[in-house]
Amino acid sequence: MRYSSLLPVLAAGLTAAAPVEQRDVAIDFNPPGGDVTILNYALTLEYLERNFYQEGLANYTQADFVAAGFPDPFYANLCEIYYDEKTHVSFLAGALGTAAVHEATYSFPSTTPASFVALSSVLEGVGVSAYLGAAAAIVDKSYLTVAGSILTVESRHSSYIRAALKESPFPKPFDTPLDFNDVYSLAAQFITGFAPGDPALPFKAFPALTLQPSQYPYTAGSSPVTFTHAYKNALAANLISGDEPVYAVFFSGLDTYYVKTYVTKGNSGDLKVTSLPGATATMLAPTGQVYVVLSTADGVSSKVSDENTISGVGVLEVNPVGQRTGVF
Repeated sequence: MRYSSLLPVLAAGLTAAAPVEQRDVAIDFNPPGGDVTILNYALTLEYLERNFYQEGLANYTQADFVAAGFPDPFYANLCEIYYDEKTHVSFLAGALGTAAVHEATYSFPSTTPASFVALSSVLEGVGVSAYLGAAAAIVDKSYLTVAGSILTVESRHSSYIRAALKESPFPKPFDTPLDFNDVYSLAAQFITGFAPGDPALPFKAFPALTLQPSQYPYTAGSSPVTFTHAYKNALAANLISGDEPVYAVFFSGLDTYYVKTYVTKGNSGDLKVTSLPGATATMLAPTGQVYVVLSTADGVSSKVSDENTISGVGVLEVNPVGQRTGVF
């Protein structure tokens, strides 16, 4: 489970007391259909990435990327990433044969080379998290090797794009695994229709979570985060009662951070946390591409799960603070 002002449903005294935990990285869910379903899940994500790069490379030229501030070989490297995604699609579809799902239709909100690259970074990060999260549910170990091989390439894509955006290519010692419903919630934002006759994947998208754009970069331990209309929407959908506390649950690496939200003044029905979590004695601060859901779990009496998630998944790019000391 688990953006930035880039997309409509994304983002652009509580911290010290917030419970944190090291996550159980095993995904406690084996989907109906087993490995075939997992491979079709991976194929659905690869279709999405292939379509995204195909569209972007058709819309923007090498000169467009150079004019936007990216180095001269950047376009050629995007073409290499596109080739990788096409190859992933061909391999997975070939392995599945007649059991393979077909390509859906998509809509992506990027309108400039810069917004295309920013969304590329998000999608590559989600791809890493998707393969990492699904690995534990794969039964056939030969499939696990293939998934791991794709995962490492997606991680290289992510690092390259992050560096091009002048973000840390490797912001935390561990990547963040996401479960099937988390990833499906993120992918569903871009899918406008499925191929007729294809069986539906046995996953669900959580109610959308809109992060209010921030005019300042997100910084661990200090930045506030506002979730637009989240309280009003959850009440209207009967996902919470009027006096039920709601927690923002942040996922970064193998760490989970719970922060209690409050309802902002006025009639907007927003929920807010006054500060992103910071580092603790046992955990690093959330940093890099951080995921967030809203949940009724507080991290003490109950842990976040698909059943108690009321909206998500949001994504924030969080600046690292106090993690690199230069002392070896």
